[in-house]
Amino acid sequence: MIDDVYAASPERYRSGMKYRRAGRSGVLLPEISLGLWHNFGDVDTFSNSKRKLHYAFDQGITHFDLANNYGPSYGSAETTFGQVMKSSFAPYRDELFISTKAGHDMWPGPYGEWGSRKYLMASLNQSLKRMNLDYVDIFYSHRFDPVTPLEETLQALVDIVRQGKALYVGISKYPPEAARFAYRYLKERDVPCLLYQGRYNLLNREPEEEGILQDAQEQGSGFVAFSPLAQGLLTDRYLQGIPSDSRVARGGYLKKEALTPELLHRIAALNEVAARRGQTLAEMALAWLLKDNRVTSVIVGASSVEQLSDNLKALRNTSFTAEELSEIDRIIKG
Repeated sequence: MIDDVYAASPERYRSGMKYRRAGRSGVLLPEISLGLWHNFGDVDTFSNSKRKLHYAFDQGITHFDLANNYGPSYGSAETTFGQVMKSSFAPYRDELFISTKAGHDMWPGPYGEWGSRKYLMASLNQSLKRMNLDYVDIFYSHRFDPVTPLEETLQALVDIVRQGKALYVGISKYPPEAARFAYRYLKERDVPCLLYQGRYNLLNREPEEEGILQDAQEQGSGFVAFSPLAQGLLTDRYLQGIPSDSRVARGGYLKKEALTPELLHRIAALNEVAARRGQTLAEMALAWLLKDNRVTSVIVGASSVEQLSDNLKALRNTSFTAEELSEIDRIIKG
């Protein structure tokens, strides 16, 4: 039954959101996308999740990033998204760009993770059921499998597109050599890699340093950055200590040991640069990624509508002077 309460804002494409082309394709993605890694599924109330999704779409965010194992219990983020899809997003399906992934541990036994054809095919079928979808817009190989022949993983992606279960395919967290092989293999079979998704932020420059950004551009693929705020480090959250409700305090992906005095000093210095720009540290961290036209979109998470609204303020100023960039580099490199 279609939710008769929600009607998308008629101003959603005049909200200030800008869109960037994904490599050499016809796809345009919003500069900021919403990821459902940490704050969706059975970790949150359905009503709050629905509010965040509705607000995002009303602000011009058309790209929603998921994976089979997102949510505290695997699949719960996709299930939550599927409930919203069925209740209120269904009339807008053709305006949405929905991704999912497979590659990490998902179910017991030898076929529940990595990159075999069996796992990828089965996982996508499960994801489509959870999300109440006939197809996803892009399906990613979520991580490089060092044991399964790469040809098997990539051929599964090709066949998934030919079966109509995904419109495009992508790769995530692949080392440079494997990524270059993937670009060639997929292109030769007329199913080019639309996007490379990688961890990229002020504190983690690997996509620059390893040539991943440049390779993606040269191969006609877009690049999507995840973890742009380094799990909350690139915010003002830890400048006065460790809040009791923070990821560090909860002992999740971000460990207390990571907050060294040296790192905290760098974060404080970056915060001062941001303040001079009239931005919060989080806004500047997002803007810094978007200054590079090789970055197609930046994925943010959000625990509330208010947090998402704050992140969107980064779009107001994504330009940096040469002096600002030099100062930021000096701070990061010490």
